[in-house]
Amino acid sequence: MLVARTLADLRAACADLRRPAQALALVPTMGALHQGHRALVRAATASGAAPVASIFVNPLQFAANEDLTRYPRDEAGDLATLRAEGCALAWLPDLATMYPDGEATTITVAGPARHWEGAARPGHFRGVATVCAKLFGQVRPDQAYFGEKDWQQLQVIRRMVTDLLLPLRVVGVETVREADGLAMSSRNRFLSPQQRTQAPMLAAALRDVAERLAAGEAAPALLAEARAVLQRLDFAVDYFALVDGETLSPVNSAIPGARLIAAAGLGTVRLLDNIAAGQAAAYPRKIVDPA
Repeated sequence: MLVARTLADLRAACADLRRPAQALALVPTMGALHQGHRALVRAATASGAAPVASIFVNPLQFAANEDLTRYPRDEAGDLATLRAEGCALAWLPDLATMYPDGEATTITVAGPARHWEGAARPGHFRGVATVCAKLFGQVRPDQAYFGEKDWQQLQVIRRMVTDLLLPLRVVGVETVREADGLAMSSRNRFLSPQQRTQAPMLAAALRDVAERLAAGEAAPALLAEARAVLQRLDFAVDYFALVDGETLSPVNSAIPGARLIAAAGLGTVRLLDNIAAGQAAAYPRKIVDPA
């Protein structure tokens, strides 16, 4: 696996990978890689393109009240993971490369970025869109792979690529879960043993609502009930909503393409998850209302 830390090295490495007329597939990450990231690299490899993974903890997507320094970092372990998955190139830019002095441009996103994470974390999607646009410009991939666990982020990036006429395809990869249903995330390592036992109940609540929507129950009452149950289970619920899967606008019924999305705090860890509104998930269902 090639490792590039400067733009000159990156351009040379990308040119070498393209010489056999091979496409490039980018997997943008912030490191602390887990099985979800492995799935992205595998999907990129399966496409026939040369897989390129970036590792950069992006300060622009962290708010002032969010601890950037706490985000987990493990460069040696991440590089070993990428090698094991057959990644062709790892791109590890530094802060000065990504945000040089004197630059004056960021990307403001609306549409699917307006609500939910956009409201809970003002400026977050501006940071995400800006860093992804930079990575796309640096690597010039033919396709880029993102996990469906961050469903809203996936739609924001798709909207940006479409609106700016960027010459690449954005591919979503299904959420990778633990055996008990918890969506894999780099932040899960900060859960206490007790919180780790509780955390899968968010996924269980999503599945329960999805199944009951499919059975014809009314969405508003189901959403309110799910929020109340999670709060009794000590989750600090930011939102538990039914939305149009592309625009992220709230909807009142499980229309085609609708998505159930949720964000809730458990101690210091903020959990995000989502499920297709008509989907009967294959992971275990386990939610116990203490009421």
